[in-house]
This record gives sequence, C-alpha cells and structure tokens, in this order.
Amino acid sequence: MQVTETLNDGLKRGYAITVTASELEAKVNEKLAEAQPEVEMKGFRKGKVPMALLKKQFGQKVMGEAMQESIDGAMNEHFEASGDRPAMQPEVKMTNEDWKEGDDVEVSMSYEALPEIPELDFSKIKLEKMVARAGDEAIDEALANLAETAQDFKARKKGAKAKDGDQVVMDFVGRVDGEAFDGGAAEDYPLTLGSNSFIPGFEEQLVGVKAGEEKAVTVSFPEDYQAENLKGKEAVFDCTIKEVKEPVAAEINDELATKFGAEDLAALKAQIAERLEAEYAGAARAVMKRSLLDELDKMVDFDLPPSLVEAEAGQIAHQLWHEENPEVEGHDHPDIEATDEHKKLATRRVRLGLLLADIGQKAEVQVTDAEMTQAIMNQARQYPGQERQFFEFVQQNQQMQQQMRAPIFEDKVVDHVFENAKVSEKEVSKDDLQKAVEALEDE
Repeated sequence: MQVTETLNDGLKRGYAITVTASELEAKVNEKLAEAQPEVEMKGFRKGKVPMALLKKQFGQKVMGEAMQESIDGAMNEHFEASGDRPAMQPEVKMTNEDWKEGDDVEVSMSYEALPEIPELDFSKIKLEKMVARAGDEAIDEALANLAETAQDFKARKKGAKAKDGDQVVMDFVGRVDGEAFDGGAAEDYPLTLGSNSFIPGFEEQLVGVKAGEEKAVTVSFPEDYQAENLKGKEAVFDCTIKEVKEPVAAEINDELATKFGAEDLAALKAQIAERLEAEYAGAARAVMKRSLLDELDKMVDFDLPPSLVEAEAGQIAHQLWHEENPEVEGHDHPDIEATDEHKKLATRRVRLGLLLADIGQKAEVQVTDAEMTQAIMNQARQYPGQERQFFEFVQQNQQMQQQMRAPIFEDKVVDHVFENAKVSEKEVSKDDLQKAVEALEDE
C-alpha cells in the first residue's frame, strides 16, 4: 500500500492512495477463510466448501468489503502517523474508474487539517466579576409581582360594566341549530375576560355587561375544534350574568407567603433574595464569559480551515435571515449569501470553538452522564405529557445528544479557565448589571 502526498498548502492536504492488486486479493482470501467454517452449501458439509467455490460465489461481495476496509485502514494509518485531524469528513474518491479485478485500486483523499493550537498561560488573563446584591427595593418589587399573580377578585359597584381583565360569574347554555349540546352549559362559572380560555370571540362580547343582565353570545367553533360534531358550527350561548368582579392584588402578608410554600413573609423574602442573587450571579457570569472570550480572541491567532468558516458563516446568515423573516417557517426560500460581517463573526466563533475544544481536551474536561441526564430532563419539561418520549428520542439520536452536550462542555471549559485566571470582584447595582447584560445583547 502506498500513500503519496499531492497537496500541502496551509491546512489543505491531498494524498494519492494505492492498494495493490496482490494486497486486495490477500484481503479477500483472508475474509473468505474467516467465513469458511460457517458456510453451508448444497453438496458440502458445513465448513468444507472449497475456497475456489467460495470465491466464485461470494468473491464480488467480499471484494467490495475488502476494498473499503483497505482504504479505511490506509486512512487511519495515515492520520495516526501524521497526527493530522481532519476538520470535516475527508473527500475520498476512486481515480481509476475503469478498475477491473486484478488492477490496483487508486484513490485520492483530500481534507483540511485542524490547526495546531498554541498553549496559553491563563494566569495572565485578568477578569472582573460583577457582584450585585438583592436590595429591599428589588425584593419588594418581586413581592408585588407575586401578589399580582396571586390576584383575587372583588365585586364591582352595582351597575358597573365589565372591563377586559374583570371576572364575570355567569350561568350559560349553548345551542347549535337551536339544540343544546353536551358540555355547552354551566352554572356560576367564573370567566376572566381576556384570558382566551373560551372560543375565540366569546369573551370580547361580554365586555360591557352588568350583573343581572342577560346576553346572547354568537360564535363559531374553529374548524379544528376537538369535538367532531361542533367543528365550524355556529353556536348561540344564552348567558345570565350574576356578578362582575374587578381584579385586586393579593395582600403582601404571611397568608400570601404560605400560598408560595413559605412559612411566613420573612421566609418568603429570604427565598426571593436568594433567587434574585442567583439570577444576578448568572447574569454576571454571562458578562464575565464574554470578557473572557474577548481576551482569548486577542491572545491567539492561527490558521482556520476555510470549510469550517464558510459553513459557520452560512449558518449565521441563515439564522439571522429567519429572525428577520419569522413568517417563513420552512427552508423554501432563496439562497442566502453570507456577508463580510457574517464571515467576520464566523471567523471569531470557529477560532474560539477550536481553542475551547483544545483547552477542554488538554484539561480532560468531561460531560458526565448525570449532567447529560439533568440537561435532557430540563429540556423535556418543555413538552408536558411527552417527557418520556422526548427522553427516549434523545437517547436514540446521537446528533441531538451532541447538540445538548456541546454547551455543557463549553461552560465547564470556561469554568476551568476562570479558576486559573486572575478574577477580581466588583460590587455593582442591579441597574449597572442590567446595562452590562443589555450591552451584550446589542453586540
């Protein structure tokens, strides 16, 4: 077997691989000899079929397998000997397309090699960690928001008209073609106007009603309504309004605290302070991570595989186009050309991606099974009732697993660098932290 270099330009590599006819024949004979003890054929005992007959019967099939194994073996030997790591799947093609049995196999292999990544001294990196405390004002604001979510309703003055957001307590009976239908009636039903919990158009027609009033509401069931006998049908609901209530925020006291699982108001405030400071810490980490990536980007400069940059630029352009055209859900759209700005961003992402991967490999950073399981469970919660199916889907999908593993790996690498960098803390206000986060989003 011969491997001859044909291209060495930057990170681009090209090789001609020749597998001689004698090597190929030896490989075929080896595979047939391995299979011979298990082969059964009419007229012969198991394992006693002559090699010549085996070659005649199975030679063509085994020849293809032997050819592929020989080429794969030559490639693996090359990568092991050279130390090259291809950036993407190597392009391999047979160059003597008129090949026939007895000829040598000639193959060309081309790829872009991953670059050598320079060693970095993380102790030279200086970072500032923003630290924000949960003050009384922030805690009171969060308490007020909780009180809003735990809102109650109290009766409006007699004769007051219902407004959007009010609660209407009513009896109703729905009819289609004059006939009442199952599930279309209720008594003392509390409906919050604007909640969109009823058929489209129903709640809007109750805005302005008063207690004691009777109101006929005419609506049409959607074409995709779950009840087959009601799909697209027009219905009239005769409603008797019993009460009109306005929303009121719950009082901030021990009773409110118990609704949210705390012993008393002081305990609830402590929980809120802890949650807020965890949120602040997460935001501060994001700001410090961006600073770290900026520092790393300044510290390194190495050749990048053009194919990786091109692919990343295309992906960025495609994603941004869809963000600007949210009405287009599929990919049936014109080709999207990557701009110089997209390519500049792609260059940074590829460089940092290769650098972080190299740092993680050298530091032996691993994503544990427990961390993966937790990540899958967190994402599965987005599919209520289908958590098990989602879990099984991820377990059977290697690409999905890689997509979920990548950000966990990156965060662990970033933490590794944080631990070895010089980090100083700076106390800031919540507003200053918020401005720093908004600056990230604007970039």
